[in-house]
Amino acid sequence: MKKLNLCVDIDSTLTTPDYWVEYANNFFGTDYVYHDDTVEGYFKDNEFTNKRFDDFYHRFAEDMHMNASVRPDAVEVINQLKEICNIYYVTARESHIETITIDWLKKHGIFSDVFHLGSFYKNKKAKELNCDIFIEDNLETAKQLVEEGITVLLIDTGFNRYEQLPNMTRVFNWQEIHHFIKNYQNGVKL
Repeated sequence: MKKLNLCVDIDSTLTTPDYWVEYANNFFGTDYVYHDDTVEGYFKDNEFTNKRFDDFYHRFAEDMHMNASVRPDAVEVINQLKEICNIYYVTARESHIETITIDWLKKHGIFSDVFHLGSFYKNKKAKELNCDIFIEDNLETAKQLVEEGITVLLIDTGFNRYEQLPNMTRVFNWQEIHHFIKNYQNGVKL
């Protein structure tokens, strides 16, 4: 059986969506508690400028990404999927933290090819990789991928649950992802 080409986003897809909160609270002097609401809302409500966000990100990116928690079951599912999928991590992270990303993936035993795009426009890379399924959390990125005819598993977060698209399946955890991909591989329509 031919292996599927599976593209996987990292932040809030492999990682828990709240991995950045403690760092942001320390830097910005806030006491935000993550409640599965919008990340964009956090920054909008607190009126942070792009420069302040850039300062925050450049100061904490390495520690924040290296210490990010993994979503429950993600490691086990990724390792099981390696039997039926070629796995490619396609991330909007910038290339200057590539070593941190690779070290984090190795630390969790799930290293595979990584593509740092520095952009949320992932459709071109997905097409280059002949992506069958893309696991993503960003709704705008998911829309672009769906427009290219790529099947998207949109991992549910507070900032993406307001829209559903054809060729996109909302999933709530890595066990659902595993179930979907196994069925997809076996030709089961979901």
